[in-house]
Amino acid sequence: MRNNSATPTILLLLFLTAGCQSTGGNIGHVQSYPMTAIEAEWIRNGEPIEFEEELWYPADDIEGFVDSEMSLIGEYQGVKFFIDKMDVRPYARLYTKFSRNKFRFFEKRTSE
Repeated sequence: MRNNSATPTILLLLFLTAGCQSTGGNIGHVQSYPMTAIEAEWIRNGEPIEFEEELWYPADDIEGFVDSEMSLIGEYQGVKFFIDKMDVRPYARLYTKFSRNKFRFFEKRTSE
């Protein structure tokens, strides 16, 4: 019977090189949320988002965020809405995407 000592060496090399492989993960792929060309009419009319049994009204202002700073938490009348990833419950603001890196914010109105 012939002794083939090359086989264990080849198997060892295959094992070592396979162990060195890694996945690319999210390298070079930044979180991105699509936006519409025109803001929804109900937002422009000042109508609120209903979320967690409360009404959130659009402000006449926007804030700058990159998409990776936002968390998608829902959709209302066909429009996705977000929170700042740093925000915790009870949320201070909700956001809809207005343009690239621009989000319109929504706030709860308090009864006076």
